[in-house]
Amino acid sequence: MDITLHKSHINSRQSHITITGSKSESNRLLLLQALYPQIELRNVSNSDDSDLMAEALKSSSHRIDIHHAGTAMRFLTAYFAIQEGREVTLTGSKRMKERPIKILVEALKDLGADITYLENEGFPPLKIKGKHLTKHKIALQANVSSQYISALLLIASRLENGIELHLEGDITSVPYIKMTLSLLEDIGIKTAFSGNTIKVDPKVDDPTPKTLTVESDWSSASYFFSIVALCDVGTEITLASYKENSLQGDSSLVEFYKQFGVETTFAKHSITLLKSEHVSRESLIEFDLTNAPDIAQTIAVSCFALGLACHLTGLHTLKIKETDRLVALKNEIEKLGGKVEITENALHLSASDHMNEGVSIATYNDHRMAMAFAPLALKIPIIIKDAMVVTKSYPTFWMDLESIGFRIAK
Repeated sequence: MDITLHKSHINSRQSHITITGSKSESNRLLLLQALYPQIELRNVSNSDDSDLMAEALKSSSHRIDIHHAGTAMRFLTAYFAIQEGREVTLTGSKRMKERPIKILVEALKDLGADITYLENEGFPPLKIKGKHLTKHKIALQANVSSQYISALLLIASRLENGIELHLEGDITSVPYIKMTLSLLEDIGIKTAFSGNTIKVDPKVDDPTPKTLTVESDWSSASYFFSIVALCDVGTEITLASYKENSLQGDSSLVEFYKQFGVETTFAKHSITLLKSEHVSRESLIEFDLTNAPDIAQTIAVSCFALGLACHLTGLHTLKIKETDRLVALKNEIEKLGGKVEITENALHLSASDHMNEGVSIATYNDHRMAMAFAPLALKIPIIIKDAMVVTKSYPTFWMDLESIGFRIAK
């Protein structure tokens, strides 16, 4: 379904929105709950990805289809590798079959796992025969997707000897690795992260029954940071439920968006975003997003809407997401009249004071493309193709935009 966003205005100086639980935290905790059923979870993400993850973990089928859910593909590959005596075919969408998984599969094989490729070498679908794994020392290149690393860490406590993982080179997305380790510690699993070596001990005893509450998703909050950045001084939006000492790397939004004139105030369970000042069009926005690549699209569109030049680096993992996000950003911003240059790990946007109206934004089966471009409706009418792709991470996104004054026609 395509939608048209007419030129909109926030309908009050302050709006309140409650955002669903973090997809990143939810998917990690769902896997840990499957390994340790004593855990109870609250505020689990209502995203398609987390729903698919939960269904797959409960399924007794020999064939699991996780569609577009990349996190689920990585985490479930590791999970099913240790389900002794069970054989599973793990598959997904056409795009999922183009997303590499060889690094994780080879690491699991080094631990003794039995995994074979059913179509193309290095890509899903996979046939996985669950085994008891006793090996525990492995090495990976440090600049790979943190999801490969987290997948190994999440199953480590159920291995006979745990895991000792050595990362070679500069580590990518450290906050996501630390999130995984922190969640393991929360349920009583001992971990250590020193230099480039991560250790997770085997869990001898099951954890004491415990209820964990998932913090709301900072990636989803990014679109409201962008909205406030594009609004008049004095505009406020309050988002729940967030905490100041977040495990999520995308909480770096608080610092990044100061450069767009957005101030963030923390309350007990919420944050309030305030547009405190206008930003000079002479500004050059320069960010290294190595630790928060999922907010690159939001930041690039914010810069374009405000007529700012930006140079974003640390984006090498964007090429293997739901789409090649760097190419997708270049294509769609240039439709709107912008000028974008990309490399393997960077994006440069030139300053511009013109936007083409009524452009149809292609979303490439990528939820973040739809949501990142939506704030432009504060400046110009815009069409979002395949708009319900947002259900992958944020099913109520369009309703929440309408609640604060966006005019949307289907």
